[in-house]
Amino acid sequence: MSDNKQDASVGGAAFCACSLDPSRRALMAATAGVGAVAAAGVAVPFAASFMPSERAKAAGAPVEVDLSRLQPGEKMTVEWQGKPVWILRRTPEMLASLQSHAAGLVDPESKAAEQPAYVKGEARAIKPEYFVCVGICTHLGCSPSDKLKPGAEGGMDESWPGGFLCPCHGSRFDLAGRVFKSMPAPTNLVIPPHTYLSDTRLVIGEDTKGA
Repeated sequence: MSDNKQDASVGGAAFCACSLDPSRRALMAATAGVGAVAAAGVAVPFAASFMPSERAKAAGAPVEVDLSRLQPGEKMTVEWQGKPVWILRRTPEMLASLQSHAAGLVDPESKAAEQPAYVKGEARAIKPEYFVCVGICTHLGCSPSDKLKPGAEGGMDESWPGGFLCPCHGSRFDLAGRVFKSMPAPTNLVIPPHTYLSDTRLVIGEDTKGA
């Protein structure tokens, strides 16, 4: 009789973890922990699926740029849609030079250029101080080199006003991305849609002016 009672007691304890010996309770706790980790592993990819991929960004997502550290005369490059976009902070001297060589340009008023309608004038900019353009030559897609300083100081001839030189086939562009005559490039450098959130915050790829 005593043996039967003991067996029944053990059988009933199988449904209550508190009645198990310490080693069996530890085993049950470990098993439950593995299940929780597996559930978390499923949740992470699920949450990540809501985040924009790098491919989505490259397809045209706007890029916000901090201009606060860009000094006059300096240029920075950011990537948008897989292309280099230049931001040049022009000095007063650079802006003044844009008026000196209009006769030598293919399209000084950028009438045939690819640019937003709100980008007008010889500066080709919303804020004349900041020049924003796609850094790809309109001839065969090379990226021009900086020749920002005038004349021999920029490594060019004395008549050079400052600008950009394509290393592939020699096309020359001024400090507003306007191509000079008798060059392989047919049109001025492209200006992407852009807008300013503040004096020092620029968004490339976003057009709030309805161009």
